[in-house]
Amino acid sequence: MGWLITLFILCLLAVLPLGVQVCYDADGPRVGLIAGPVRIRLYPPGKKKEKKPAKEKTPKKKKEQPPSQSNAPKEKRSLGGTVEAFRPFVKMGLDFLGDLRRKIRIDVLDLSVTMAADDPYDLAVNYGRAWAAAGNLVTVLTRAFVIRKKHIRIACDFEAEKTVIFLRLDITITLGRILSLLVRYGIRALKQLRKSKISSKKVESV
Repeated sequence: MGWLITLFILCLLAVLPLGVQVCYDADGPRVGLIAGPVRIRLYPPGKKKEKKPAKEKTPKKKKEQPPSQSNAPKEKRSLGGTVEAFRPFVKMGLDFLGDLRRKIRIDVLDLSVTMAADDPYDLAVNYGRAWAAAGNLVTVLTRAFVIRKKHIRIACDFEAEKTVIFLRLDITITLGRILSLLVRYGIRALKQLRKSKISSKKVESV
């Protein structure tokens, strides 16, 4: 029975979404951490409690340090590896970023723009430009990520003095997807390291 409970907990952890929530409104930018149903505010930070003034400590006498030895041996700088051995790891890193991008999900994309202008003609022109920019943004994000909920609103307010924007963006990835990527590319990196060591030994033996 215990192994069933353990398996159930592991399955819950595997589908647990982890990510970041970014919001912008009249109060300014806010950034939070997403861990399943929990939201933890990262910015702006909460008010810190005032600390009580510490008691004054009597100054201690500093110990005399021995004079520095100018003739001390300098550390040798590493010369690095060859470009040929490094190139496979560059390709592996790019593949990892590509797979990571496809596994990241946008749970909520909420954008609201209320435009204001003194001239109705300028307001109409800016309204069209705003819709075009929003359409391009959504197209780019849709090609790069999976978007679950999307809500775009652009309106005109002839009585408003300033254009205002509201944005909410929830970006998550499950813990199971992160672990699967780390395991897959970790094994791939170990194989490449072993291959590089074997090839370097062959070169040294020649």
